[in-house]
Amino acid sequence: MNVEEKIAKLYRSWSGSDAVRIDRIAGSGSYRQYFRISGSSGSVVAANNADIRENIAFLEFTRHFQAMNMPVPGLLYTAPENDAYILEDLGDTTLFSTLSRLRSNDNRISTEGGKLYMAVVGQLPDFQVRAGRGIPFQHCYPRPAFDRQSMMWDLNYFKYYFLKLAKISFDEQKLEEDFNALADFLLEVPLENFMYRDFQSRNIMIHDNKAWFIDYQGGRKGGLQYDLASLLYDAKADLPEEFRQGLLDHYIGVSRESGPFDEYLFRRYFDGFVLIRIMQSMGAYGFRGYYENKPLFLQSIPYAVRNLKILKERSGIPLKLPVLMRALEEIINDPAFSSLKPASTDLKVRICSFSYRNGLPADDSGNGGGFIFDCRALPNPGRYSEYKTVTGKDKQVIDFLKKEAEVDAFLNHVFGLVNQSVINYIERGFTSLAVAFGCTGGQHRSVFCAEELAKYLKEKFNVKVELKHLYESNDPCSRTGDEA
Repeated sequence: MNVEEKIAKLYRSWSGSDAVRIDRIAGSGSYRQYFRISGSSGSVVAANNADIRENIAFLEFTRHFQAMNMPVPGLLYTAPENDAYILEDLGDTTLFSTLSRLRSNDNRISTEGGKLYMAVVGQLPDFQVRAGRGIPFQHCYPRPAFDRQSMMWDLNYFKYYFLKLAKISFDEQKLEEDFNALADFLLEVPLENFMYRDFQSRNIMIHDNKAWFIDYQGGRKGGLQYDLASLLYDAKADLPEEFRQGLLDHYIGVSRESGPFDEYLFRRYFDGFVLIRIMQSMGAYGFRGYYENKPLFLQSIPYAVRNLKILKERSGIPLKLPVLMRALEEIINDPAFSSLKPASTDLKVRICSFSYRNGLPADDSGNGGGFIFDCRALPNPGRYSEYKTVTGKDKQVIDFLKKEAEVDAFLNHVFGLVNQSVINYIERGFTSLAVAFGCTGGQHRSVFCAEELAKYLKEKFNVKVELKHLYESNDPCSRTGDEA
């Protein structure tokens, strides 16, 4: 029985009926497999994972968080062997996918984005402290706490899968001494609260206009600083430093109101946790990118290097770590890491906008398939006289559409679907993907959405993006246009 058949059987056991459709959801850095299932009971998500102990940790934490009324996915059904389970479907929109629409071209976060991040940061102490009381720590996996062993695993992950694979020079014995000194320093923080472990923007879903939290199966006892460091220095989120400092202050304010909290001790150790989190992440990028030859993971390295530079300039760690700092200095000063580009691919994404009055755009690639998104359910600027002579590329139309929550939700779904295909196509060596946006006149909504997707793909992937607006040609199926 293959995995899809196993998931179909799981769904049948839960719902009493057959699934109408089962779609694999693109994975991330883990070996868990996720599926979206459509059926008589609506849409749900199923997970399959051979690591039973990891599953048990997730399931027990979920039951506890649900009992504490925390915003986590509802657990609907578990296989008797604990190797698969069914969850409430929270959609495809993550905090990370939303972020590109909540920042300006100069990297400033919009007011809406600021409020969203403030809300997420404000909920973190609730997970760590209130919900952390009574959590079944006996199910933590692979360690019950972020103790010395956990820290050394992370630090050596960085050493073997980043430093060595990237050919950074260092004295191994003296580097180990620095690792131990850093661990000694961080272990001065009491291990008494719940540490989410992977509290970052891809593990926060935006559903029904609020934040929901997933992927906490690596949780364990630990210091409060680690999770906030994970969120604020999440590499590809690339938050402005001033914005990070505001969120740090907000977290401290919320924590003070929640109960006893020592701000001085929190700030004293914070940068140390930022450093170990960045190194753990770089180890993951090296493992997936250099070792497993998955070039998409290498895209995060320049952002991580920028964070290391900020941390070094701040000098907030009251320790002497000479060998480690020399290795980090070599990384920071090597332009190959600061401007690292992933291996180029042959994939070209052809994006166009069109009018349904003129019919669907022709496919000249010979591949067929792709996506056609119907924008006619979105608010229409074309109904207002002041927008008649402008298009979805003009500021007044852009401002009109960006204010509409329906447009934002629509685009986030589009980004999620196209993102999944782009990753899959790159891995399989495909060369063409077509995406079309249609609206009534092909002038406002479809043009805006096509422009937004082109911008998103250019920022995230090293793929060729061809953008064409068919209203710009007298021939409704013309393929001439500009390169995006």
